[in-house]
Amino acid sequence: MNFNTLHLAPIGVIRTPFLDKSAAPRQPRAEALARAGEIVLHPGCNFEQALDDLAGFEFIWIVSWFHKNKNWKPKVLPPRGSKIKRGVFATRSPHRPNPIGLSLARLVEIKGLIVRVAETDLLDGTPILDLKPYLPFEEAHPAARCGWLEHVANKSSQTFEVSWSPLALEQAEWLKSNFGVELQAPVERVLSREIEPHPYRRISKSKTGARQLAVKSWRVDFEAHDRTVAVLHLRSGYSSEALTAPAKALHDEAAHRAFQLKWLASI
Repeated sequence: MNFNTLHLAPIGVIRTPFLDKSAAPRQPRAEALARAGEIVLHPGCNFEQALDDLAGFEFIWIVSWFHKNKNWKPKVLPPRGSKIKRGVFATRSPHRPNPIGLSLARLVEIKGLIVRVAETDLLDGTPILDLKPYLPFEEAHPAARCGWLEHVANKSSQTFEVSWSPLALEQAEWLKSNFGVELQAPVERVLSREIEPHPYRRISKSKTGARQLAVKSWRVDFEAHDRTVAVLHLRSGYSSEALTAPAKALHDEAAHRAFQLKWLASI
């Protein structure tokens, strides 16, 4: 691309619980209702005055910079819908020519240079470029067409009830209490909405019909029946051989070694 260069300066950053993209929800309204974030604006820029009168709005638009993305793609595979690549301009993918994000968040309160929001999907440390009020009388068009996502929109209210077997629950609690590995929340976040194989959701199905979800280096075996999902057990994503003599540092290595010793015979 040989476009004229524009110079942008972030007005601040957002602090959220989402440290990497695997932890962030796909859509904030659908999956992050209880999640909160704090937009911390830079001092010495008169942003205190710029925030005047914003507190009266219930929702705000957050314009951000996808700082984790280093390249763009003209065609992307969205995490929802059928496994068909779409033009990036027809998606919300962060892999854009200019990695600019637009998020709608609920405004909680403003204190000095800190703007507290809820229902956000941004990663911790994301640079913020601008804030704008959401105007429902101008910007809400619930009957508008949504292109290739029409069939997804019709299914958006459908959810799955996720249950855990005693073994799976024991494994998850053991990992959390002994190694700080939290799997229950991310597993339920995905499986409560999606169960079909998809590379972005990291759901696969074997020839026997068994289904598995990958959460970073961990594997979750589950069954689906109608609108219910049963988590059967957890697995390490590493083989015993890889853990015996790893060629390089492995993710959650100590947890995987201990998990294999304790649970391998159970699964």
